[in-house]
Amino acid sequence: MDSLNYKHLHYFWAVARTGSVTRAAEQLGVSMQTVSGQISRLEQQLGRSLFRQQGRGLELTEAGRVAQGYADRIFLLGEELAEALADPRLDQVLRLAAGVSDVLPKRIASRLLQPALELDASLRLSCSEGDFDELIGELGRHRLDLVLADRPVASSEQQQFQSWQLLRCPVLLLACPALGECYRPGFPASLEQAPLLMPSRDNVLRRQLEHWFEAQRLRPRVIGEFDDYALMETFAREGLGLCPTPALPDDTAGLPGLERVGALDGVWEHYYLSASRRKLQHPALQAILQAWSYN
Repeated sequence: MDSLNYKHLHYFWAVARTGSVTRAAEQLGVSMQTVSGQISRLEQQLGRSLFRQQGRGLELTEAGRVAQGYADRIFLLGEELAEALADPRLDQVLRLAAGVSDVLPKRIASRLLQPALELDASLRLSCSEGDFDELIGELGRHRLDLVLADRPVASSEQQQFQSWQLLRCPVLLLACPALGECYRPGFPASLEQAPLLMPSRDNVLRRQLEHWFEAQRLRPRVIGEFDDYALMETFAREGLGLCPTPALPDDTAGLPGLERVGALDGVWEHYYLSASRRKLQHPALQAILQAWSYN
């Protein structure tokens, strides 16, 4: 197929958003015949009908809905590009696009990125949260400068990317004060049939926790499973159950509203930074690595 004509696509996008050739023509400042002709050429090029007649109006076909989704992204990115290039401080701003795995505790992600925010240069930080594999895909497309996660890239991807272990955190069992008083005495034997909140099964820590309880011959009651640590900690503050939480060096006593029940000896959470080998000289990336690289 020939290269896409973005003028044709823009006319289609205007009609898709307004639902009317007439209104689109008014917005674009052209005739209705021009709009209809441009859309017809686009349909011929794509080999798909993008609209169907619905009464006196137009309705998107399934192909039209797919095309509109792509057009939304294309032209919204174009607007962002224009805004970015219009910034008078463009040459003075250091930009860092960070991807944060959705299983990473937000307080830890914030702490790991802190060295970049302390650079003398003016930094504009953009954070995206998502699934690890999706973020690595965005890293490969150069839409991200780095990814923070609880795992490194796979060995099959190490030619393109490099991973560093930044931090190793012990894992504590935390609870609201009432549950803390109940389960702290006699820990860890007190955990038999204790109400427990757990990370979801695709979390690396989940497997370690299951092995630890099995080795201790303990069978807690799993009350809930969570993808998000912040949500799990919120339920723990409400007294729903005990909460396993990675501890930074200065929060080993607990978190606001949560008390330490005990440490899960031998259970560690590891955090990694992954980046494209083409971007290893990014000043913010270097600042993070120098501050956190774990030896």
